[in-house]
Amino acid sequence: MTCIKSLNHRDTLGGPVDFQCSKILLRTSSVCCHPDTVSGFPFQTTVIEYVKPSDLKKDMNETFKEKFPHIRLTLSKIRSLKREIRKLAQDECGYEEPTVAMAFVYFEKLVLQGKLNKQNRKLCAGACVLLAAKIGGDLKKHEVKLLIDKLEERFRVNRRELIAFEFPVLVALEFNLHLPEHEIMPHYRRLLQTS
Repeated sequence: MTCIKSLNHRDTLGGPVDFQCSKILLRTSSVCCHPDTVSGFPFQTTVIEYVKPSDLKKDMNETFKEKFPHIRLTLSKIRSLKREIRKLAQDECGYEEPTVAMAFVYFEKLVLQGKLNKQNRKLCAGACVLLAAKIGGDLKKHEVKLLIDKLEERFRVNRRELIAFEFPVLVALEFNLHLPEHEIMPHYRRLLQTS
């Protein structure tokens, strides 16, 4: 028996895009779990069988693919990219949690639209960080250059491609970069918990 519920939910490093998507995406982390409940005097406990992490990851990715066939990346790859976004934005660049949360929302919106694939995933992630940093802070020209240098190094992407990719990401987001609070807060709360 495999149990996806036993995954550490903090691995997601951010909540979903909105309330409807939140319910859908959060359910993917608790699918296929049928723990046995054992009652005894005076307490009750739940026993969950051990599952190898590789089997758990495979099962989780298969379940995600069944629920979201239009998304061409695995859930584990999406989570990995979000960890990279966080490392770069918070640890290396020192951006605050709201800016990182905005980058997560932009990135997840692109994911849910099915815009990401293996070839453009790092460019999309880099463009989301760049847009969030521009919107979330008052960046000077040299700060933008420094951020692009770090994005180029972290995601191993070409500077010109990254800058050129910024506009298609803006179009995919329908130029809607100012996000309502209910879209940012799930990510923001989780970032505060994991900091």
